[in-house]
Amino acid sequence: MAPTKQYYAISCINVGVGPGGTTSMLARIAIVDFRGNTILDTYVSPTMKVTEYRTATTGIEPAHLSSRNAAPFNTVQQYVANIIKGHILVGHSIWNDLSVLGIPHPAVDTRDVALYQPFRNALRSPNHIVGLQTLSWQLMCRRCQESEQNPLENARAALDLYRSDATDWEEAIRRGSWPCALPPSTFSRCYL
Repeated sequence: MAPTKQYYAISCINVGVGPGGTTSMLARIAIVDFRGNTILDTYVSPTMKVTEYRTATTGIEPAHLSSRNAAPFNTVQQYVANIIKGHILVGHSIWNDLSVLGIPHPAVDTRDVALYQPFRNALRSPNHIVGLQTLSWQLMCRRCQESEQNPLENARAALDLYRSDATDWEEAIRRGSWPCALPPSTFSRCYL
């Protein structure tokens, strides 16, 4: 592993804005360090009118985002940008997190378990994104996301998946053989 860089795992929970609530907006974010210790776990005040809270899966209700404890988006965005700058970012479908945060990150400094080819191959799904819940269960016999999504649980699950094969993952990178598929091209703006 890169000794000069810290590893952080991230997970965002989004609500919907706009017609039909189909556009995602950040509602809660969690970041943990390499040992799974909480660095950040906060609700985020909406910057637009929420049209779909997606409560059945997100667990988010209006009171969460209107409370005094919900942080302003700009504050969260800047805080996260400062934390992850120059470090390795671990997660599942990281492009979604970077997109709702509006923060680009160097692709070489990401470890996305959704794109990691050995995980995809192990589940016989080399060309498809496999959900975090499925990856966790199939590769670690670990349950997650059984009810409402919890970003701390998701970040730790992604981190544990990464750590389960970190030696081979980092060795592939050292050899110059990037072991991950590319993220969807529509999210290329999320990577430097």
